[in-house]
Amino acid sequence: MGVLFGLLTAFSWGSSDFLARFATRRTGTLRTTLYMQLLGFALLSAALPFLGGWGHLADGSGLRPWVWGLFAGALNTVATLSIYRSFELGKMAVVAPLSASYPVITVLLSLLTGERLNTARAFGIVLVLAGAILVAREDASSLDKSAPVSAHNAAREITGLRWALASAVAMGVMFWLVGIRFVPIVGALPSVWIIRLVSAVATLAVMLVSRQSAAPPVRGARSFVAGMAVLDTTAYCFNNRGMQLEQVSVVSVLASLYGAVTVAYAAAILHERISRLQWLGILAIFSGILLISRQ
Repeated sequence: MGVLFGLLTAFSWGSSDFLARFATRRTGTLRTTLYMQLLGFALLSAALPFLGGWGHLADGSGLRPWVWGLFAGALNTVATLSIYRSFELGKMAVVAPLSASYPVITVLLSLLTGERLNTARAFGIVLVLAGAILVAREDASSLDKSAPVSAHNAAREITGLRWALASAVAMGVMFWLVGIRFVPIVGALPSVWIIRLVSAVATLAVMLVSRQSAAPPVRGARSFVAGMAVLDTTAYCFNNRGMQLEQVSVVSVLASLYGAVTVAYAAAILHERISRLQWLGILAIFSGILLISRQ
């Protein structure tokens, strides 16, 4: 069942991230993130009484669950803002696989904290890293050859790559923390609830400090944000439940296949074109992810 939850996570996240491309370009990264988090928090708050309640967050267990929740929520905020910013600026078929390389971080941290890494997983990590570098270098190379009129778009796409890599690092650390430290103490669904709460507050704080508008999304973006809230929150629930049933590294790797879902959407619906070397890099990333998931 843990494997199934990992795959369901990938589908839900991939679908949510595809919607994020349209929402962020209409209403901006921060406002999209804020209202996605708030709506997801509200929906989960309404559902939790029927799904087991808040667990150790509300049973007098002290501050420890809340402290872990603050750490996880802060990392989630960085990861979410980074990935949505990459979708706003970059080419989805490229930034999605880069952000999906986060299991490299999760597996390495798991190794440092006691898990054993076999030959297949070690080779998978090398493939993912090589693929990420190839995708980034080829995208930058192709952008350098762009006509002068495309210079602005070139700069945007390169910046999108950087945000995607930042998201991968933040997610890698977060899912190691969630799987090893947070979910075992708090539970699958309550951990999502507190991550949503902390992330919404942190995003609002960033908006206030940077003096950006917190107005609701524009009409053309509201349905996208609502869809993202449902899909993204559901994905986190699937992911955390999977971590209760299967090894953290395995679920993280399967969940990271959301990048493949997003790429499929981008190719089928947006008709985004990428070079042969970029396809090779993307193939290396997903081949590495599959090797990492082997026992």
